[in-house]
Amino acid sequence: MLNPASPMPLYQQLADRLTAAIRAGDYPVGERIPSEHTLAERYRIGRPTVRQATELLVRRGMLARRRGSGTFVLGQPRELDSFSSTGTLASFRDHGVPVEAQLLGEVCALDVSDSDPALVDHPFRGRTAYFVRRVSRTDEGAALLEETYLEPEIFSGLLELDLRGRSLATLVREHFRTEPTGGRQQFRVTTADGERARALELGEGSPVLQIRRHLHFPRGDSAIYAELFCRTDRLMLSQPLGPNR
Repeated sequence: MLNPASPMPLYQQLADRLTAAIRAGDYPVGERIPSEHTLAERYRIGRPTVRQATELLVRRGMLARRRGSGTFVLGQPRELDSFSSTGTLASFRDHGVPVEAQLLGEVCALDVSDSDPALVDHPFRGRTAYFVRRVSRTDEGAALLEETYLEPEIFSGLLELDLRGRSLATLVREHFRTEPTGGRQQFRVTTADGERARALELGEGSPVLQIRRHLHFPRGDSAIYAELFCRTDRLMLSQPLGPNR
C-alpha cells in the first residue's frame, strides 16, 4: 500500500511504483497498464490521484493515452546517473539517450562574488574560477543546464581548448591527466529564473531539480564544482548505490 503519512504525495508514490514496474518489465512497451479504477482499488486511493500519477508519466514520455482504449507503456524511463564518474555527456550516451550539448557563451575566467549571500557555500567564493555553461538537449528539448567551475591552477590552459561537444570528464582525464578521487552531491528543488529558465525553455519560477556537485582531485578538494538544473519532466536522474558510492 501507499503511505499517506509520507511527505511524498500519493500520486508521486504511485508514479514511482508504476515506473519501477515498467523498469522491471511487468508492463512491457506497448502493453496497457491497469485502468484507473483498478489502480484506485488496488492502492486504496481516489481516481483523481491515479490520474495525477499517470499524467506525470505521460509528461515524462513513459505512458501514452489512447482514447477509448486506455493508457499504454510508451517506453522505458530515461535515466541519467547523477554522479557518473565518466561525466554527464557520457552518462547520457551510456543510457542510450541521444543528446546534444550546447555551450552557452564563451568559456571564461570568472570572479565569484564574495558578497552575494546566495554564494556563501560556493567553494570559489571570493576567487577566480574557469566557468563553463552548457545546456544538454534530448529530442524533447532542453533537459539539463550545467554551470561548472574549475580550479585555474589545476586546469591551466582550459581557455585555449575547444569544448564544443566534448565531455569535460574525458577532457580532464586525457588532457590534464587527472581524475577525481571522490566527491559529494547535494539535492534540492528550486526555481528557474532569468537566463536559467530561458535555457531550459521554462517559464519564470518553474520548479527544477538542482544538484550541487563537488569533485575532489589529488591537488585540491572541490577543484571542480558544478550546479546542475534538471527538468525532471524530460529526464529522470538516478544515483547507483553501493559500497563505493
